[in-house]
Amino acid sequence: MTPDGPPPGDPTADGPTAEGTPAAEPEPASDAEPASSAEPAADAEPTGEPTATDPVTATDPAEQGELSARDVAVLALERRGWAGPGAKERAIRERLGMSPTRYYQVLNALLDDPRALRHDPVTVNRLRRLRAARRSRR
Repeated sequence: MTPDGPPPGDPTADGPTAEGTPAAEPEPASDAEPASSAEPAADAEPTGEPTATDPVTATDPAEQGELSARDVAVLALERRGWAGPGAKERAIRERLGMSPTRYYQVLNALLDDPRALRHDPVTVNRLRRLRAARRSRR
């Protein structure tokens, strides 16, 4: 035995074996085996969980390009014709659970939102025209 390494012909030795064939390469790890590293892989898909560096979550409707359920309900309520302000205010409180003042604040913000225009262009354009007419009278 030599002090430099294993004896010649040892199957665990690197290089040719006693038969003259190269030693078998170690098999790569299977994809089915879990990674032993504590860190996630760099190419792993994001989970959509909020992080400290990502203020907008994947569940945020604004990121997805959709209106929230509340915004859709506000547009649907505004789409209807109302006999008078009392019936509309009562419907706002009962159906949406918000005050009429808050309703009109949300509605006014929706008029400037391009997602609302894509969702209901007829209603949004009608309300934009009414808002512009009121502003021009001031």
